[in-house]
Amino acid sequence: MNKPILVRDVMWTEVDIIDSKNTVQQALDNMQHKKTKLLIVDKTHEYDEYGMVLIADIASKVIAKGRSLDRINAYEIMSKPIISVHPDMETRYCARLLTRLGLSRCPVLENGKIIGVVSLTNIVLNGQHIV
Repeated sequence: MNKPILVRDVMWTEVDIIDSKNTVQQALDNMQHKKTKLLIVDKTHEYDEYGMVLIADIASKVIAKGRSLDRINAYEIMSKPIISVHPDMETRYCARLLTRLGLSRCPVLENGKIIGVVSLTNIVLNGQHIV
């Protein structure tokens, strides 16, 4: 039996976490600087949940509605709570979960902390060469 490919084997670990009070303009500047389509919105307290802002959220909830990037905060357009996976999940199950939920990516949580992000692209392109 081959060793299973785990989420931790294919996830990216450079995760961008922003404050929920950041403006959408600040979030967009962060995305452009780091060339990412996803930002994690940090918890505001110990019992809170993480949120997520995608480039699609900015397009559909701000730009398409003619709203000002400087007057909207990340918490107003984020998705929360977010679906996450464990780093020791097999990528085949992660791919099934993401496709079943219509998601292309999700954060990876370990001990309540975000340690990475996994995407279908990571699973398909990076998971094939690991043996």
